[in-house]
Amino acid sequence: AGFSFLTLHLSTQAAHFSQQPQDQVVVSGLSVTLPCVIVGYRGMVQWTKDGLALGGERDLPGWKRYSLMGDPLSGEHSLLIDSAELEDDAVYECQATQAGLRSHRAKLTVLVPPSDPVVEGGPVVRLKAHTPHNLTCRASGARPAAEITWYRDGEVMETAIYSKTLLGDGKKEAAVSMLPIVPEDSDSGRTYTCRVLNQAAPAGRQISVTINVQHPPSVTLSVQPQTVAEGAKVLFICSASANPEITGYRWSKGGVPISEANGDSLEVTVDYSYFTDPVSCEVSNSVGSTNVSTLVDVQFGPRLLSEPKPMTVDMGMDAAFTCAWTGNPPLTLAWTKQGSSVVLSNSNTLQLKAVTQEDAGTYTCKAIVPRIGVAERDVTLTVNGPPILTVDATQHAVKHSKGKLECRVGSSPPPEKIVSALLSLRWRQQRGALFHGAATSPHPDHGVSSALVLSETLAQDFQLRYNCTAWNRFGTGTALVTLKEQEALPMLIIVGGAVGGGCVLLICVITLVSLCCRHTGKGELNG
Repeated sequence: AGFSFLTLHLSTQAAHFSQQPQDQVVVSGLSVTLPCVIVGYRGMVQWTKDGLALGGERDLPGWKRYSLMGDPLSGEHSLLIDSAELEDDAVYECQATQAGLRSHRAKLTVLVPPSDPVVEGGPVVRLKAHTPHNLTCRASGARPAAEITWYRDGEVMETAIYSKTLLGDGKKEAAVSMLPIVPEDSDSGRTYTCRVLNQAAPAGRQISVTINVQHPPSVTLSVQPQTVAEGAKVLFICSASANPEITGYRWSKGGVPISEANGDSLEVTVDYSYFTDPVSCEVSNSVGSTNVSTLVDVQFGPRLLSEPKPMTVDMGMDAAFTCAWTGNPPLTLAWTKQGSSVVLSNSNTLQLKAVTQEDAGTYTCKAIVPRIGVAERDVTLTVNGPPILTVDATQHAVKHSKGKLECRVGSSPPPEKIVSALLSLRWRQQRGALFHGAATSPHPDHGVSSALVLSETLAQDFQLRYNCTAWNRFGTGTALVTLKEQEALPMLIIVGGAVGGGCVLLICVITLVSLCCRHTGKGELNG
């Protein structure tokens, strides 16, 4: 008995590992063997996984993909894991329990290849032109996380933004790569490829998508012909391209829809308004709409935009008139005063500084469009000042008949009082109230006419001087008149009798007209 114990002790002391498991990496789905060879040992051998015993039988019941392989008589007890899975990722140890032997702890790392990548929106990604977009590629369930590379038509894109996230099992990771692009119309049809790889799939996997760049219509609006005379016909052509297809046209003029127009062309007869009110063509598709406008070079004669307003000012003040015209080709303006051809201004505004009563009158604003036409507007300037008297310096009457002396009073404001009288005090005293005051009436030339009536002219009334005086708030005005005698016009009627066998009545009316060749002088005198 003592000999047997010694023999067993020596054999136990001699047992040792000739081969131990080492750290290994395996791709999921593949088989892996963890070696374990013990020399000089005939007892039970077991494996542990993360400290959990797998059992001592060779076929390891309860672990259908696990088994011990090799010849146990030669001391081989390697662990075979068939079709490794992520759950096999653990720390393993080979133990000779009866000898008290434990191998190195060996870490088995199971790699998981990435799943097929997915690009959001594929296989045809519809994008809006000129609108920033992130092409997004996802690779999930890989260990380690997949690397992601973008290619455009085979060329590597370096601007992608990469991120990864650890999944709930604590081992696999999901990876996302976003490629920022701003698609142009010309990018439509380009191919973008997302390639993913890791240590479990070094050859990688990839997916390609094509981008379809959609954009609102690109529109060009032309007019034929561009330059026309008012009343001519023109053709508007609205050329457009779009992706997706065009869904409609909408025409307007100056913002007002043209309901009868709905195609890609519009024919109209133009007037001057087409020179300032643009014609617009709006083209639509499912992405949006584009509106393009154009004016027509319509040639037309002067059209008044701003009517000049008449003015009334006091003497010494400034006056200004404004008159605005439009025309095409560009027009020329000219301000003149009636009765004069002198051009006072070529701008829209006529400025008159410190006006006098001589500046009063009618001014004309004339617009000239070369080769097209001319138009004008009149405006009146009234200057407030003392009365202005206009009379015939010599007036005539027949002796012993009714006589009348006339005096016209102009200017603004109207006279407050008009008095006509003999200059000779003696005659005024003899004739009494006959010359006191005068009858007034409106005059066609925007003034007041004052008449001094003599019921019967006497010899003494001739060759005398009379005066006409008017007052307003600015002062007085006086004019002198001389009354001269005029001869009466005789009329002779001759009656002829019968001649021969018949009776003929001949009536001859001979009118003797005494032509008085008068030199009439008109005098104006401001008080």
